[in-house]
Amino acid sequence: MPSKKGRSKPKRSSSLGVQPPNSRAGSTSKTNTVPFRWLAIAAGLAILSALACAWGTLCVLFWQGSWQLLYHPSAAVIRTPAAAGLAFESIGFATNAAGEPQLKGWWIPAGQNANYNAIYLHGADGNIGDAVSALTQLHEANLNVFAFDYRGYGNSQFKHPSEVRWREDGESAIAYLTDTRHVPVNRIVLVGSGLGANLALQLAADHPLMSGVILDGPLDDPVSVLFNDARSHLVPAHMLVHDRYYLKAPAANLRIPSLWFYWIPTQPADKHAGEPEAYRLVTEHKVLVWMAKSPTQMKDYDSALRRWLDELPPPPKSG
Repeated sequence: MPSKKGRSKPKRSSSLGVQPPNSRAGSTSKTNTVPFRWLAIAAGLAILSALACAWGTLCVLFWQGSWQLLYHPSAAVIRTPAAAGLAFESIGFATNAAGEPQLKGWWIPAGQNANYNAIYLHGADGNIGDAVSALTQLHEANLNVFAFDYRGYGNSQFKHPSEVRWREDGESAIAYLTDTRHVPVNRIVLVGSGLGANLALQLAADHPLMSGVILDGPLDDPVSVLFNDARSHLVPAHMLVHDRYYLKAPAANLRIPSLWFYWIPTQPADKHAGEPEAYRLVTEHKVLVWMAKSPTQMKDYDSALRRWLDELPPPPKSG
C-alpha cells in the first residue's frame, strides 16, 4: 500500500463546477471602453447646454430690467415749489379701480390774468422735484402750471416706466385739466423736457385743438442713450424704443404752434443751416431757439418764451 505521504489530495473544485476567473493559464479579461471622441462630444454638449441656460436666464433677467437703460426715476421728491416761494396745491389723479390715485403732481396757479395752462412733462431722470426751476420760469411767464410724475417716479404709483405708461399718464394729465378743472383744451400748452419733449410732441400731434407745444431739448435719437450701455446689445433697440418716441412722424403731423429749444455749447454761425430735420418737417408756425450755456441763458430762455406766448393767437373768451 502506498504510504500516506505518497498520497496526493484531489483538487477541490467549485461546487457549481465553474472555475474562478483567470484560473486558466493565458486567459485575458475583456473591458468595455467608450471612445474618447464620444466623451469629448458629450462634455461639449453639456457645456453648451449650461451656457445656453445661463444666457437665456441672463436675457430674461435683462429684459425685465431693460427699462432702466432709458428711464432713471427717483422716488424721493426733495424740492417743492415752496422752495421757490410759489404757492401750490398737491394733486392726486388718475384713480384706479380701488379709487386710489395713480399719479401725483402739483397745481401752481399764476392768477386770474393767466391765459394759458401749461402741462409740464419732465424727462427720463429724477422727478418733478428736479424741475422746480423750470416750473418757476413757466409760472413767471404768467402760466398756470400743472406738473406731475409718471408712474414709477416721485410719489406716483410704483410701476416700471415704459412708453405705453408715459403716454397713458400724459393723456391722464390732459383729462384731469379738461374734465376735473374744466380747462378748455384750447387754453392748454404742453411743455416737455428731454424725453418728455418727445412725448409732448406726440401728444400735441394727437390734440390739434391745443394752443401750442414747447419742446426743451428734445432727443432726435432716443436710442443713442441705449447704445452707450454695454448691456443694450442683449435686447434689440427697437424693442425698447418705438416709433412714437421719434420726432419725425409727429412733427410732420403737428397742427399747432411750436417752440423748440436746443442746447448746444456755442451758437451756430448759420442758424438755418443747422435746423434739425424734425423741425424742418413742421408746417405750422414754429420757432427754433439755440440755447448756449452762458450767464444770460435764463434771461434768454425767458425772453424767447414770453415772445412766443405773445405771438400765440388769443384764446377765445370762456363763458
